[in-house]
Amino acid sequence: MSDVTLEQAIAELEKIVVQLEQGDLPLEKALEEFEKAVRLSRVSQEKLQQAEQKVSQLLQQQDGEKLAPFANDADDQGAAS
Repeated sequence: MSDVTLEQAIAELEKIVVQLEQGDLPLEKALEEFEKAVRLSRVSQEKLQQAEQKVSQLLQQQDGEKLAPFANDADDQGAAS
């Protein structure tokens, strides 16, 4: 699930919220959707934290400080290959 974009995760979360708010789902399906929403929420939080770290690094580099590469840069490049 970590391969979804932030935008995809948010869109899916919105869809799940609408389904749950309608109250038409059987209990088991509602629980499955809720679990999926929790996972999507966590993935979204991770992606936002990664973006925040990158922005922070870029701002520090702009100030002339040398920083090590972001830890997930290697993972991102490996996943894109």
